[in-house]
Amino acid sequence: MTYLSNIVVGIIAVLHIWFLVLEMFLWTKPLGLKVFRNSLEKAKATEALAANQGLYNGFLAAGLIWGMLETSPTTAYEFKIFFLVCVMVAGIYGAFSVSRKILFVQAIPAMIGLAVVALFS
Repeated sequence: MTYLSNIVVGIIAVLHIWFLVLEMFLWTKPLGLKVFRNSLEKAKATEALAANQGLYNGFLAAGLIWGMLETSPTTAYEFKIFFLVCVMVAGIYGAFSVSRKILFVQAIPAMIGLAVVALFS
């Protein structure tokens, strides 16, 4: 059943790699403007901040991937739980401070991931 938890964790890691791409490379491009509902002026003014957010999303993805690749079951479990909690907390904070949409694209998937990892790892 570790396969199931790795699939869910992998999906969440891919989401965060996508967030990295959106925030670091597409922030001022048409897709980034549309996704984040920004004007070009606002996006250019916040480009460095968005790139920093993207980098942090990359770190979250890296931690989740590390947990998937770790050979020690105990260490793998701990990495997955730790990074999923980080994702969940960041998602909850983002939902309150930026947009409720973040709750659904970040926090709830992390909560589901936590449940799956807890039950099937």
